[in-house]
Amino acid sequence: MKIETRSGMKRKSRRILSIVSNTAELKGIPVGFFAEEMTKAFFMFTEAGHQVDLASPLGGEVMYDTHSDPRTPNGAYANDLVSLGFVNHATFGALLKNTLPISAVNVDEYDAVWVAGGGGPLVTFRDDTALHSLIASFYEQEKIVSLICHGSCLLLWTRLSNGKMLAEGKKWTGFSDAEEAVVNARYGMKIHAQTIQGEAANMAGTTFICQGVDEPFAVRDGRLITGQQQYSTGMTAALVLEALDEY
Repeated sequence: MKIETRSGMKRKSRRILSIVSNTAELKGIPVGFFAEEMTKAFFMFTEAGHQVDLASPLGGEVMYDTHSDPRTPNGAYANDLVSLGFVNHATFGALLKNTLPISAVNVDEYDAVWVAGGGGPLVTFRDDTALHSLIASFYEQEKIVSLICHGSCLLLWTRLSNGKMLAEGKKWTGFSDAEEAVVNARYGMKIHAQTIQGEAANMAGTTFICQGVDEPFAVRDGRLITGQQQYSTGMTAALVLEALDEY
């Protein structure tokens, strides 16, 4: 007979900023953020006793990508109970209607930032220098910077105050070219003109690594934590919780 015991961990309450993309248009289709990549991490953080604020570059209403929305008829993520519960929750669902604009964010008030992926980031994050600066500020103020899936595209453009790329000298991951190819085949078109892995290959001094299609994979390189895609959300958020415990 195997006897096993476990006990909970009492954590110091931290404050985390969760950033999602505003709604944009991609190939004529409205896109936002991948539901699970925000909601599952939000749930894990709050369950651990941390406070999470939901923000977007412009603030205001945001949307789940239709593909990832559990309310989509016959959708692939109908069983995503966390995202379904989030959008229907009186308090949490209301956050999607009125996100905090990043212009109102005081980095000093937070211990970590989490950036979700989805269809929007490669469209809305590329030229958003204010967002790039915010992420750089989190890192330079010795906060934890965590990005998942297409959210990690920010590492393609974010520079520190000394002019160096945040990703320089770092190992990181994000949505892979092989995964982009699967999505392109599904829709019968090339969805993104540029890809994270493709652009990262042209960056000197950084190392993009990934696993197979839809394989959960996360990387922690000091205070930089990245996850490959939605299936990596849980393990990526767990790395953030571990980092916060060490912080």
